[in-house]
Parts: sequence; structure tokens; C-alpha cells
Amino acid sequence: MVSGIDRRSFLAAGAAIPAVAALPAVAADARRARTEPSLAPAPPMGWNSWNSFAVTITEAQARETARIMMRALLPAGYSVFTIDHQWYDPRAKGYEYNADIKPVMDGFGRFQPDPVRFPSSSGGKGFAALAADVHAMGLKFGIHRMRGIPRAAVEANLPIAGTTVRARDIADTTSICSWNVDMYGVDMHKPGAQAYYDGVFAEYASWGVDFVKVDDMSRPYDAHAPEIEAIAAAIRRCGRPMILSLSPGETPVIRADHVRRHAEMWRISDDFWDEWALLEAQFTRLENWSPYIGDGRWPDADMLPLGRLAMGARDTRFTSDEQRTLMTLWSIARSPLIMGGDLRHLDAATLGLLTNPEVIAVNQTSSANRPHLMEDGVRIWSARAPGGDRYIALFNTGAKPRRILFDLRQLGLNGAVAVRDLWARQPIGTMTGAVVRDVPSHGTSLLRVRAA
Repeated sequence: MVSGIDRRSFLAAGAAIPAVAALPAVAADARRARTEPSLAPAPPMGWNSWNSFAVTITEAQARETARIMMRALLPAGYSVFTIDHQWYDPRAKGYEYNADIKPVMDGFGRFQPDPVRFPSSSGGKGFAALAADVHAMGLKFGIHRMRGIPRAAVEANLPIAGTTVRARDIADTTSICSWNVDMYGVDMHKPGAQAYYDGVFAEYASWGVDFVKVDDMSRPYDAHAPEIEAIAAAIRRCGRPMILSLSPGETPVIRADHVRRHAEMWRISDDFWDEWALLEAQFTRLENWSPYIGDGRWPDADMLPLGRLAMGARDTRFTSDEQRTLMTLWSIARSPLIMGGDLRHLDAATLGLLTNPEVIAVNQTSSANRPHLMEDGVRIWSARAPGGDRYIALFNTGAKPRRILFDLRQLGLNGAVAVRDLWARQPIGTMTGAVVRDVPSHGTSLLRVRAA
């Protein structure tokens, strides 16, 4: 199933996936989705509030961050500004959720921004004013939402907009998130279920939303597939293009065809933070997803936990070499580049890491991305550059510095090649037969080669 990959590594990542029944039939409009022009022809690039603010971000903080993003990151291509979880909770307190949440909702059970934290939302305006100002900065506006219908709406049995049914008629109270109490699932077999999602996304369209990260989607994937389809259908009907990002959990590779039909990007792991063990684990996941990269559909290795993190508690724990490895792996595997660190504390080193144009070009313009070697301490990827050059990424995941050699015949290159170091942004020289680099522990070398 995964060409060129050691079978043991593939089984290690895939063996835990249980056998599952066939997915429900996909609606005709969902089948057409794959042939429509992609909303994300390249991996989305942007910023998300989770790693910096948890669920506590305010409108003032959002506006300040968006202005910094416009100045510092937009010129490099980072364009999607996203407010993450629980913007509707007046008592949001950090990385712990309130078990007795009392969300702000409208009369149809749709979450509304907390007007204390987001004053421009007062009077039922939602995120419209904030989104308009973000758009004026040249950015796209994104929000997070959970799968399902608010439990508070079900308890109050609120009506579903445009129907004669109520929240209890469509809620599946057995379908709950294991780590959050906000929602019940929606039983898509019930009348009014699709209308509920249609109404939610019609409202998001009226606010000017461009990107929606929908959470609690992949565990278990098949059980939630009808809601994935319903959300994708609601987006197509809402009258405004919106990128759909599915999160979190380890979307099973055996469901690649289904997820590619319905979303532009999807998470391949649980939340990723700044720990080497988590970064090392992403190699195998991205290797297994490599056949499904491209055509406007992007396996998502999660946000970049760089710079100041965790509500200002600390800076990233990744070393400088590990930070380059992170950016190189996300780029050569074409994972979306979504910065998570607090932009108010963006230093020169982190800015340079995020905005190296030659590295970003790998993420945004390469093709035929594939792994070549997986052994203890070494990972190697290659990709094609526009014009026929090749990108080569050498990774040393071991504890000691290591010399890594890659035989260029694997790329059909038999003569001399000119080699350029993309991180240093300078030529190295000419090599014949192989590229050879000394790579530090947990470090990387990202090269562009051209027939000399």
C-alpha cells in the first residue's frame, strides 16, 4: 500500500486499526466534491490560537496578533488566522475545560462568541466585524467548532432553524467526546439533522468565515463519517468557500479516499506539542500518508509549537536543530504550516525559521513527495521541484551526529549534480553519485540538487 516504505514501519502505524464495516453511502454532491477545484491548491499556511492561548483568547488579543501576523508572516504566505476552541464559553480558563459549561447560544442552539471576550459580537453580530477587519489585513478568518450539537441546546430542546424539529429530535446522546462535554453527536438519519448543520454553516458564511477546524472527528472515524459528510455538504451549500480541517486523532490511512473526498486537510495524530518523542513519531505517520499528499488534499501533522507557548508559560522545548527538523519534515511531506506560538513574543530566530523562502517553497510547490529510507536513526525523503530539480531531506533522528549518504541513482541521477543548502540559502558545490552530509543529532539537511 505504501510504495518504497519498510513494511515493518507501515504495520507499526497501521496494525492497531481495526477492521470496520463499509462507510455509509456518500451523497451525490459529496461524490462530486473531489472533481471540483480545490480551495487549498497548496497546503494552508497560517496561525492558530491554541498553542498560545488555549481557550482564553480575547478580541483584543486576536486583533493584536492578526496585525503582527499581517506584518511578519503574511509576506511569507501565512494567511489563515484561526481562533480555536470555546470562543463561546464566558468562563474559559485555559487548557482545562469547564465540566458545567454555560455557552453563549442563539435561539436555534448555535454557539455565539462570548460578548465579553469579543465585544464586537454583541447584538447577535457573531464574528462578522472581527472577520471583516481580519480580511482587511489581507488574511483569511478561521474558527474552531466541535462535532455535533450543544448539550445545552438539547437540554433546552431548542428549535432547529428552518424546520419543525427540535434539538432532542436529532441529538445522539450516546455519541459523546471523551475529552470534552460541550456536545452530543447528531444522528444523521433523523429529519432535520442536515438542516441543523446547514444552518450552522450558513451563519458562519454570514460572518465571513473562510476556514473551519472541526474537532472530535476521527475517534472512531467510521462512526463519525456521516457527520463528516454532512458538514462537507453544509459547507458546499452555504454560499461561501470554506476550507474544512478535520481534527484531531489518528485518521486511519485505510479511510484516505473518504477523507480526501470531504476535507481539504485532516489530522493524522493527536495534539502535537514540543517533545522529541512526538516529533519522531510523526515521521512514520507522514511516511504512511505519503501516497495521499496533493491534489488539494493534505494530511495534517498539526500545528508548529514554536516560540512562546502555553499561555506564556515557556518557550518551545525543541532545540534549534529539532526546530529545523520539524520545519523540514512538515515541508517535505507538505503538511499544512500553521504556527502555534504567541506572535507577540516572536523573536528573530523563530521568524527566520518560519519564513525561509527556500524551505517554504518545498512545502508549497513540490510534488512526488516520498520517503526513501527508514532505519534506526536515519530518515530520507525526496520531492520534485518545479522545473525538474530535486529536493532531498536527510534526517538524523539518533542521539549522536551522523554522516548520511543518499545514492542519487534512486532519483535517476547518474552524473554530477550541483547541490544547494536550503537552510543556509547557499550552494554547497558539486557531487557525483551521491550526496553526503554530516547531520547533527535530531537535525536535518535540506538540499536542492540539479544536474550539473
